[in-house]
Amino acid sequence: MMRKILFLSVITILFSCTNNTKTTNQETIAEPLQRTDPHSFSNPNENIATHLNLTLDVNFEDQVLSGVASWDIKHIGEINEIVFDSQGLNITKVTLDNDTSGVFFALGDVEKFTGQPLSVPINADTKKVHIYYNTGENAPALQWLNPQQTAGKNQPFLFTQSQAILGRSWIPSQDSPGIRFTYNAKITVPKGLMALMSAQNPTKINPDGVYQFEQKNAIPSYLMALAVGDITFKAIDKRSGVYAEPTMLNKVAYEFADMGKMITAAEKIYGDYRWGKYDVLVLPPSFPFGGMENPMLTFATPTVIAGDRSLVSLIAHELAHSWSGNLVTNATWNDFWLNEGFTVYFERRIVESLYGKDEAQMQEVLGYNSLKETIAEMGDKNPDTRLKVDFTKRDPDGGVSDVAYEKGYFFLKNIEAAVGREKFDEFLKAYFNRHAFQSITNDVFLDELNALLIKGDEKLKAEINSYAWVYQPGLPKEFKVPVSASFSKIDDLQKQLMQKNDVVGLGKAINNTNQKLYFINTLPANINTSLMTSIDKQFNFTNSGNAEIQCAWYTLAVKRNYIPANAAIKNFLINVGRRKFLMPIYKEMAKTPAGKTLAKSIYKEARPNYHSVAYNSIDALLK
Repeated sequence: MMRKILFLSVITILFSCTNNTKTTNQETIAEPLQRTDPHSFSNPNENIATHLNLTLDVNFEDQVLSGVASWDIKHIGEINEIVFDSQGLNITKVTLDNDTSGVFFALGDVEKFTGQPLSVPINADTKKVHIYYNTGENAPALQWLNPQQTAGKNQPFLFTQSQAILGRSWIPSQDSPGIRFTYNAKITVPKGLMALMSAQNPTKINPDGVYQFEQKNAIPSYLMALAVGDITFKAIDKRSGVYAEPTMLNKVAYEFADMGKMITAAEKIYGDYRWGKYDVLVLPPSFPFGGMENPMLTFATPTVIAGDRSLVSLIAHELAHSWSGNLVTNATWNDFWLNEGFTVYFERRIVESLYGKDEAQMQEVLGYNSLKETIAEMGDKNPDTRLKVDFTKRDPDGGVSDVAYEKGYFFLKNIEAAVGREKFDEFLKAYFNRHAFQSITNDVFLDELNALLIKGDEKLKAEINSYAWVYQPGLPKEFKVPVSASFSKIDDLQKQLMQKNDVVGLGKAINNTNQKLYFINTLPANINTSLMTSIDKQFNFTNSGNAEIQCAWYTLAVKRNYIPANAAIKNFLINVGRRKFLMPIYKEMAKTPAGKTLAKSIYKEARPNYHSVAYNSIDALLK
């Protein structure tokens, strides 16, 4: 089918470097120049956007962002056009350089998931492209909340979620993780509200509602972020702090008191934190993820606020992204494991450093059990259980699973075991330095692994077995199942419990969050209602304030038709927007006709509180 576009050219990605080799302090590594990004229409091998000057007005009444995206561009090859990604944007005018008269532009056919290309004719003298636009109705990156959907109930709230390819629905851009740019922004919001971005941020509300931002480090478009609301700030130390609605601020500051220690621990492992400040913004409950690693300003779910600092490994994870993901980025979403597998590995190293090896081992076992369930559900021959995946013609966000995170982690852990931690740390630290502020492919990592660590050692190559880990589905046959001494004790208690039906003393023996999660997740499938009642009386799982425990217990309660939890389950589904917690419960409910009917009834009430990332997944499940 011919596109309704005059200028669209071949779509490929030009990576950060312009030479086909990389010189390291050890040897020269060949690197390919171009790759195709199946999720972007952009043509950076011809003309690439390098800096953004963004001017936006935030209109809560009409739920619209309107303004200008002014792009500095660099000519690489063909000069006649530059192509941007867009989704649902109303483009009103495009101008070039200092000429205020509009030029012709073309929007291509709308394609599922990827939106439509925006093509602008240019010439060899063109240095800037100015795109005047406003966001469309129901832009998937934008979550507009009325006051009742916030913690404070007084002011509206807006936040963005650009990953994976939603950024193009609020900024026309070359929306590929392989393309990086710096930016400045001027954001105008209603007076009395604060605006924050993935940049250097204010700590107090500006009375005139106008905020200026600067991000000096080149980032990909999926790390563009904006939040606007009744937001306050509290410092943790000189380079870290927390933002939240006023009613949440003290709770958040208490929960994340170790942030400064985490940064220091991370730097001792893989080198300097290169982004200046590291702050966390806790969003309203509809945020669909645990966290989003926007540079300098992690967005976090309120479900991590447990009151006992038991879930703060999420902050360790998002902080770790400041190296793996933000500093060195997967070039396309088919290489997503380079972001997440590395980050889980680094997260657990930070946890081990601050909270001990036992804590890290418990998280490792929980991660393995989750991965095992995911592979069993998907099928161990499913190509999506490979690390190197192919999301062509699919929504890359819809393909996200534990595989990139946990299988990626265990692959790196396998390399560590094969070469030794000290040697692997040296390799990874050099890797982060070598590719800082660049985007790379799976192939580049594997080439460097072979050249700089394996170095022709056939025995070591077989032990690491990259091919099986990266290109084969499931887990390699030589995979070693992780163990935890703390969990082994719980296994013994489980056996005694099922033999005696006696829960006395369990509360003292099983007393932290990881232990409780393991205990719930390993209860036998045939557990009866009477024993669940006794367990609930001992631990009060139904009324827990810990969202991880609630999700695990509620999923089991649905499976075993544990009626006393029904009201709490409904309340949880209506008031929590994190997809990780919603999907297991809805999936379990959907397994029976009666359960699916109940799920649809609850979902009808809950759906307006969910972000598009969450409700798109649940729509498909309950259709």
